[in-house]
Amino acid sequence: MTRISRRSFNLGLGALGGGGLVGFGARSAKADTWPSRPVTIIMPFAAGSGTDSMARALATEFTEKLGGRFIVENRPGAGGNLGATAVAKAAPDGYTLLFATNGPGAVNKLTYKDMQYDPERDFAPVVLVSEIPAIVAAGPQSPAKTFAELVTYARANPEKVNIGNPGNGTLGHIVAVLVQKQAGIKLNHIPYRGSAPLTSDLLGGQVALASDLMATYAPLIADGKLNGIALISKTRNEAIPNVPTIKEVGVNIEGSGWCSVLAPAGTPTEIIDKLNGVTNAYLKTDKAKAQLKTLSMTAAGSTPQELKAFIAAEIAKWRPIVQEANISL
Repeated sequence: MTRISRRSFNLGLGALGGGGLVGFGARSAKADTWPSRPVTIIMPFAAGSGTDSMARALATEFTEKLGGRFIVENRPGAGGNLGATAVAKAAPDGYTLLFATNGPGAVNKLTYKDMQYDPERDFAPVVLVSEIPAIVAAGPQSPAKTFAELVTYARANPEKVNIGNPGNGTLGHIVAVLVQKQAGIKLNHIPYRGSAPLTSDLLGGQVALASDLMATYAPLIADGKLNGIALISKTRNEAIPNVPTIKEVGVNIEGSGWCSVLAPAGTPTEIIDKLNGVTNAYLKTDKAKAQLKTLSMTAAGSTPQELKAFIAAEIAKWRPIVQEANISL
């Protein structure tokens, strides 16, 4: 009986061990064969913006280098929270990614009372893609073409000048609040579902001003279709050299935008490393440099760990500013 029991016990251990090895092998094979079906990159703002263009350029690179199909899907709404929530709740299998900007990737945590996700808890950082200055731009029918004109007109007509942003809680929204506070003026905020519809209304005269990331506006300012009021940057930008920085016009604020790739928390490290490697290599190519220049962006690049630290630093930087400005949505 003793021999039979010991043999049965050993067989049982063998079966358990074999099952564990099979399970491990299956998980490894799953990561090794990824992507075996289309991967969705959710862009949490409307199509047609500079950040949307960057997401599509990166999706093309992923498709070429990783052998699967990467598709950009626009899910605008709630300052980027709608699309970000979908990614946060998606299966962590590498088939749903987020192309995030400041808002859904970090700052919305500070401005929205009812967040269905936490950017630090619910996402696995993949890579920091690019950095973009913010800008205040004026449409062709705006009563002000320069910052000085804006201050004069807005003080005489409080809350009569409409200023659009790509969504409540976005960097564009926060910048507009800070500009008003520093300049002692009151404007009328109008949130949009992304940069593309905002730009369209700015060009059409439905809104006088826009406060947003620079990427979508620089080509239109360079072509004379829009006026640059002020660039939220330490230095002027070569794409629109005539647009002054915000400090040049007497307002002491800072704030640059950024784009990153995030995945649902728990996504296999092997998949994150593949995406990270392709992105960092791409950002060093002439093709990427040309694309970024067209979009008025600066290449970033990072490890997943560096992006995690960067997001934490962004939240720490913006928390006192958001609290002081009393921005709550």
